[in-house]
Amino acid sequence: MIQRLDNQIKLKDGRNLGYAEYGDLEGKPILHFHGVPSSRLEGNHPQVDEIATRLGIHLIFPDRPGMGLSDYQPRRKLLDWVGDICELTEALILERFAVVGLSGGGPYVAACAYKIPERLFGAGIISGAGPMDIPGNYQNLGKSDRQAMDLAMKAPWLLRVLFWYMKRMVQRNPDNFLAQLGSDLSTADKDQVAQLEVRNTVIEATAEAFRQGSRGAVLDYALVGKPWGFRLEDIRMPVHLWHGEEDKICSIQMGRNVAAAIPNCKAHYYPGEGHLSVYAKYYGEILSTIANSG
Repeated sequence: MIQRLDNQIKLKDGRNLGYAEYGDLEGKPILHFHGVPSSRLEGNHPQVDEIATRLGIHLIFPDRPGMGLSDYQPRRKLLDWVGDICELTEALILERFAVVGLSGGGPYVAACAYKIPERLFGAGIISGAGPMDIPGNYQNLGKSDRQAMDLAMKAPWLLRVLFWYMKRMVQRNPDNFLAQLGSDLSTADKDQVAQLEVRNTVIEATAEAFRQGSRGAVLDYALVGKPWGFRLEDIRMPVHLWHGEEDKICSIQMGRNVAAAIPNCKAHYYPGEGHLSVYAKYYGEILSTIANSG
């Protein structure tokens, strides 16, 4: 069992890339792409480390640019993340690996599956956001995320101010932050956030997202809202998808739209589950499925 929370590598362009490691260092490597605003500490929950260790998985959570320990990358595009992941896995001497992504991390799984399928033995999207140019997907976002995405693309300075207030709230009054978060959560999600360990993970991962300010999270929202630079229909490798039918942040219809667009998608839908509860309750099943993909 390992927990290395504050790792960094230096990328070829001089940026630092931060990442955390959990589970079995000699196990099958799976990279987890966090949501937004979030960070590598999304995995900082005892159950995550225990599951990865039991399954023999080397679980790696990288910070995206501008969040956590990863330096901001101006003018980046969604597909640029693939290059960062190639450099990270080369530094870790990982020839083949799998990727999973939660919520706003889902688009980055799709980007890897599209661009480097030969490097991957598995790919999975958990409660993932889909391309906004698929009809209906924008309307299938929760109200708060629609507003954040609009501001990220039209008035990013204003979203940076709002995220500054969010950071202060997370640090000084986390109960108020969780209460506001609850307006976009299903009953199943609220039940999970009420548990102390889940609550602490959400607070820590969100606060860490703003370690360097809010530019990274703002750009992350904008990149999901803009054209991604590739089509889901052009992904040629199998992709698993897990989605709760009561998800109020990325609705089940968005999940179904993504599953329909990816040619070889194996979808798993959970009645009664929401946005966070699928990750909280079924992560062992998810990791096991991915690990056994190759």
